[in-house]
Amino acid sequence: MGTTLILAEKPSVAKNIADALHIKGKQDGFMEGNGYVITWAFGHLLELYDAKDYDAKMARWRLENFPFIPSKFEYKVKRNPRNRSKADAGAYKQFRTIKTLINRSDVDRIISACDYDREGQLIADSILENIGTTKRVYRLLINEWTEQEVQEGLKNLKPNEQLKPLRDAGVTRQWADWVIGINLTSVATLKYQVGRGKALNIGRVLLPTLKIIYDRDKEIKEFVAKDYFKLQASFQTKQQEDYQAIYTVGKKDKFEDKSYLEELLKSLSNQTGKILNKQVERKKEYSPFLFNLSNLQGYMTNKYKGWTSDKVLKVAQTLYEKKFITYPRTASTALDESLIGKTRRVLDVLSVDLPYKNELKFTSSKRIFNNQKVESHSAIIPTYVIPKRLTPDQQLVYDAIKNRFLAQFMPVAEYEETILTTSIAEEALAGVFISKGRVQIVEGWKKVEQIQSQQVNLPYVTIGESVQVQQVEVTKHTTKPPKQHTEKTLLKVMETCGKQYKNEDLEEALAVLKGFSIGTPATRAETIKKLKDVGYITTSHKFLQCTDKGRKLVESFPVNELFDLEYTGRLEKALSDIEEGKGTKDELLHIIFSFTREAVGKIKEDQTVTISEVKSSSVSKEILGKCPACGGSIIEGQKGYGCSNWKKGCTFVIWKNDKFLAALKKRPTKTMVQALLNNRVAYVKGLTSKKGTKFNAYLRYEKNPDNSYYSWSMEFNRRL
Repeated sequence: MGTTLILAEKPSVAKNIADALHIKGKQDGFMEGNGYVITWAFGHLLELYDAKDYDAKMARWRLENFPFIPSKFEYKVKRNPRNRSKADAGAYKQFRTIKTLINRSDVDRIISACDYDREGQLIADSILENIGTTKRVYRLLINEWTEQEVQEGLKNLKPNEQLKPLRDAGVTRQWADWVIGINLTSVATLKYQVGRGKALNIGRVLLPTLKIIYDRDKEIKEFVAKDYFKLQASFQTKQQEDYQAIYTVGKKDKFEDKSYLEELLKSLSNQTGKILNKQVERKKEYSPFLFNLSNLQGYMTNKYKGWTSDKVLKVAQTLYEKKFITYPRTASTALDESLIGKTRRVLDVLSVDLPYKNELKFTSSKRIFNNQKVESHSAIIPTYVIPKRLTPDQQLVYDAIKNRFLAQFMPVAEYEETILTTSIAEEALAGVFISKGRVQIVEGWKKVEQIQSQQVNLPYVTIGESVQVQQVEVTKHTTKPPKQHTEKTLLKVMETCGKQYKNEDLEEALAVLKGFSIGTPATRAETIKKLKDVGYITTSHKFLQCTDKGRKLVESFPVNELFDLEYTGRLEKALSDIEEGKGTKDELLHIIFSFTREAVGKIKEDQTVTISEVKSSSVSKEILGKCPACGGSIIEGQKGYGCSNWKKGCTFVIWKNDKFLAALKKRPTKTMVQALLNNRVAYVKGLTSKKGTKFNAYLRYEKNPDNSYYSWSMEFNRRL
């Protein structure tokens, strides 16, 4: 029997598969043992050609060169971010490793184990097609990386050709966004930007998302506040208990005419009231549905200061890769019915030692298990693997997912609502006074999520009982403008493509709107982050608002379709249809290419206005020290401290968002970099451990003996 090659999306996932198959043999770029070779990509190992790769004239942006649409799309190894003329060294080496392994004579079949979504399908298929192989290719389709799930998935492989609709959807999305982005970004920058700098970024999902924020800003700006008034009375029962009530005619308790209420007020002092009606109703409160990605992002960004949708996704992704949660990039809020047995096991594992363990009861209700509500992937839940050590950020996200899961199996919360109707006996009033009380009877699932219910206690009274008017007053109120969007509210609008639904109707609406949205769960966070990065929106606390540049773009850019939520929703729906085999790649690409040609023509013919002005700066770069790799000068750049010889191929850099330092809650500073360059070591204060403890240490940034990469090391006693 031959050897099976497994291609994973990332090294961490490859390790999970190796652990499940009990493979320990680590090689350079792969693992091998028990009849398997496991290798990995680094996400998108290949990327589409740049325009200049097809035609040298495209190296310079000129209006007459657009629209530009290749007759055939080509791929190349991911570029070095500091020098796009060269391939990233690590990516190129790994691509060669994969190619060597695929072509090994003993390898007789290949298993694609990239994420089960259109991007994962595209990552593996682009590599396999670029290398070219006639060997049988199968697909591993699982929702979590636990040992049991991996082993079960390997018994139920599908031929990779059955996933062609998923691949076609991924390819169509990638090619369409390239064509729209390259053409419209280039032409818009040439037409509407003065000065050289960041391009005026135009994107299929970017612009309608910007328009959502613009529309809310405009609504707030144009809002005209209005005063309204209420008549509030305080009553006292025979038992000397007070309660408040609001004057109501029909269902109206807000009045624009203050004088009308003031006339009533004069006649109500010292009057006697009567309990006209008393309604007591016991109501149920069901727990919120299980999390999909958008709901998890909304929950976390709303609850915790400084969290963004992008951060939530990244943290959730690490939990997924560590086998603690199921696949996070999902739009579903229910579980597939085939998961009933596995879910029961997860509940048994998680419920050990919980103070409310006796209240937990497994149920296979349709609220939790419903195939009709599952799109590709089920809702996010914990796995049976219990984490022993998490970072503070990981703990917050894991606890949110775990608690939402546990809440499904707790009793339904119940409260008693009382509505008292009080009339004034001596006055022939058009309305009555209404009081509402609420008392929590069963805490239920709220115990898990530690939700404190607001209670309003009313005194015990009977119908016909007399009460005394204690105080009456007219209170003034002012209508308030809508609030600026937060990431939570923005995600909801993107998810429903701007359709308005009440919370209780939302789950049904999403089933109807399946695929009809702005972006996908996997891309929405990236879109919001990009809007900030390119300067179209800004944040104040947790609120989002347009910048001057963003407003000018919405008001001046002539391709209105790209701001239209309905248009973008239809494109996303068309991609969803391709994924389900209901549409074809060629049909949608033909529509996209035609749209792009027309849009480029519209921009060229448009009047010239300035949307963005980039002011040049001639500030000289301070030399921080000598490059340890080539002897050049280290200077500060926008994203890192790098070598001035980067155009000649030197790759030395200390990134400002360096992952090692970020894990210690630090960013590199000029002082730190100067110390590293001049002394080979820097004493850094205020580092933060995984447990949140502050400490100081000596840090070094030195070349690895076996390759060209530089790595960090930490010491607590300085060595020379």
